[in-house]
Amino acid sequence: MPLNAKSAQLQIRVSTQEKAAIRRSAKEAGLDISSYVLQCLLPPSRLRFQDLCEACTAASDASFALAELNGFLSRMAAGELRDAVEPAPGTALTPFLANYISAMVEAACELHAIIPPRWTAAVPPLENPYFGSNLISLRLYLLSHSPPPFRRRNIFIDAGIGTRV
Repeated sequence: MPLNAKSAQLQIRVSTQEKAAIRRSAKEAGLDISSYVLQCLLPPSRLRFQDLCEACTAASDASFALAELNGFLSRMAAGELRDAVEPAPGTALTPFLANYISAMVEAACELHAIIPPRWTAAVPPLENPYFGSNLISLRLYLLSHSPPPFRRRNIFIDAGIGTRV
């Protein structure tokens, strides 16, 4: 069975007025009621964020998946970003990935002047610093130029959200 195949049913009780309002909204969106409700509860951007977080854990080298996540976060408007990152990643992340993804989300939220989702605050910073380069001569530069959300998490890199190195 395909991963997104519909194999279960969910039933909710609503008032006649609520059902009429949902039906109107679905019609205005050009969707049937089920599709409309699913889109509201699980926006495509939220599903994509979850998929990209999972890709970070599945890759032998997470740098490409993190770069794709960076591009995804940097292209979103404030409301779409808020919807996409509201729930915590649904996959188990290493402490490094949890911090890196949290820092990326916090940086994206900072760019849009929105409050980061609660789950980012629950991710404790790395115990040991991570430097984006093995060159000792770059450490002072990375310490002073890393974006604040990354520095707070003990990650020292040279680029923030929307930029690539």
